[in-house]
Amino acid sequence: MIARYTRPGLGRIWSDENKYRQWLEVELMASESLAELGEVPVEAARAVRQHAGFDVDRIDAIEAEVRHDVIAFLTSVSETMAAAGMAEHSRWLHYGLTSNDVVDTAQALLLKQASEPIALQLRELHGILRERAFEFKDTVMVGRTHGVHAEPTTFGLKLANWYSEVGRHIERFEAAREQMRVGKLSGAVGTLAHISPEAEERICDKLGLQATAVSTQVIQRDRHAHFLSTLANIAATIEKIAVEVRHLQRTEVREAQEYFARTQKGSSAMPHKKNPIVSENLSGLARVVRGNAAVAFENVALWHERDISHSSVERVILADSTTLVDYMLAKACNLVRRLLVYPDRMAKNLESNGGLVYSGQLLLEIASKGVLREKAYRWVQRNALKAWEEDGSFRELVEADPDIRGALHAPDFDRAFSLERQLRNVDAIFERVFGKG
Repeated sequence: MIARYTRPGLGRIWSDENKYRQWLEVELMASESLAELGEVPVEAARAVRQHAGFDVDRIDAIEAEVRHDVIAFLTSVSETMAAAGMAEHSRWLHYGLTSNDVVDTAQALLLKQASEPIALQLRELHGILRERAFEFKDTVMVGRTHGVHAEPTTFGLKLANWYSEVGRHIERFEAAREQMRVGKLSGAVGTLAHISPEAEERICDKLGLQATAVSTQVIQRDRHAHFLSTLANIAATIEKIAVEVRHLQRTEVREAQEYFARTQKGSSAMPHKKNPIVSENLSGLARVVRGNAAVAFENVALWHERDISHSSVERVILADSTTLVDYMLAKACNLVRRLLVYPDRMAKNLESNGGLVYSGQLLLEIASKGVLREKAYRWVQRNALKAWEEDGSFRELVEADPDIRGALHAPDFDRAFSLERQLRNVDAIFERVFGKG
C-alpha cells in the first residue's frame, strides 16, 4: 500500500509570523556572511543573531504609521536589540541591503517550504494511480469520444493515462521549484553596488539558495509565472480526473462514483441523491488556480528596474495557489483511493450498443479482403445506422448483409467482433507506462 501523506496545511507557512521569520533569517545570514568577509564587526553579527527578534503586532502598528512594511519590520527588530542593550550593534542590521533583497530572497524560502508538501502529494497521487491502474488493468469498459461510444478500452488504461500525466507534473514541478530556489542581494537596481558578488553568493548559499546571475531590484518574474503555470497545469489534471468521475457517476452511466458514507446526505430535498461534490469542488478550484497563473504572467513586465504592481498581486496568488493545489492534491488522493468502480455496469454499457463498437474493426476486416475502403465504409455504416436507429444487433445485421456476407466468412466475423483482439496490446501499453515487471 502507498503510505498516506498527512497534510499539515500551508496556512502556517504563509502566516505573517513565518514571513517575518524568513525576513529575519535573511538579515541574520547577511550579517554573518559580511562579518566573515570583514565588512561587518564579528561581535555585531553575533549580537544580531543572539538578540534580534520581532513582534508582529508591533510591526503592524509601525507600518500603519510609516506605510512601509520592511521599515516597520526593521524598526521592530531594532527595538528588540535595544531592549537587550544591543542598540549599538543594530546599526549593522540590513547593512548594504535594499528592501527587496530581503523580501524576494525570503519569498524564495517561503516558496521552498510551500513546495515540499506539494511535491510529496504529487508522488502520493502517482503511487495511488499506479495501484488502481493495475487493479483495473483488465476491467473492460466502453471508450468514448465526444461523449459517444467509440471502441472498447479498460478502466486501467484510463488510470494509466492519469498516472503518466502526473509523472510529467512531478518532473515539471521539480524544475519549476528549482528555478524558484534563488535569492538576490544585489541592491536597488541590481548592480551589486553595496554588496560584493562573493557576499551575495555566500549569503544565498547559507540560505540554501542560488544567487541569481543578474537581476534588477527584483528577481525576474518569468520564474514566478513559470511556477504558477506549473501549479495551474497540475490543477488542470486534477480537474481532468474530477470531470471524468463526474461523467462516470451520471445516473445514465453509473460506472464509477465517489465514495459516499452511510451518514452522508446528497440533497436537502431528494434523499436518493449521491452527488459528485468533491469532483465538482475540484473543478471549481482549478479555475481559481488557472486565473492566478494568468495574473502571474501580467507581473513579468515591470517599469524599468522595478515597480510594485506585482507585489500586491503576489501577496494573494502565491499563498492562494500553493495552498489550493496542496488542498486539491489531498482531495484528489482521497478521491482516487476510495473511488467506487462497477465492472458489471461497465460491461453492461459496453454491450448496450449492440456491437457498434466493433464497426472500425469490421471495416478493416472487409478492406483486407480486397474491397475498396470507401465501399466497405458504406456497407458498414448503413448497418450501423440501422442498428443505432432501431436499437438492434449490429452483428446480426452485418452477417445478413449480402455485400458483407459475400466478402467475409464466419471466422472473419469472429475476428471482427473479437474483444480480445481489440485489447490485445493492453499489456504492452502498461509495460511502456510502468516498465517491465
